[in-house]
Amino acid sequence: MSDTIPATSIAPEFREQAIEALKDVADPELGVNIVDLGLIYDLAFDEEHDALVISMTLTSAGCPLTDVIENDIAEALDGLVTAFRINWVWMPPWTPERITDDGRDMMRALGFAI
Repeated sequence: MSDTIPATSIAPEFREQAIEALKDVADPELGVNIVDLGLIYDLAFDEEHDALVISMTLTSAGCPLTDVIENDIAEALDGLVTAFRINWVWMPPWTPERITDDGRDMMRALGFAI
């Protein structure tokens, strides 16, 4: 999956560290991490605000758990970045085709028919 997240003005080593950290953040409803679900669209660095910018979506626009996900992201990135912000992206909409092979395996292990 990490190969499908565009590298936008961040060092490759840092990009991989951020992606690995974000794999610790599980979608609260599905129990699979947000990277392997394909929810991360882009990572960039905002030099003006010294912050990692995470462009991501959710499996549905009406998800009531954005606060939980944001808190989990803050915990996962603690010590890696001084600040981050989420750029919520709704276009293109998320589809199950974005799930990585690892994500599909995780979902099958949880009982999902995918």
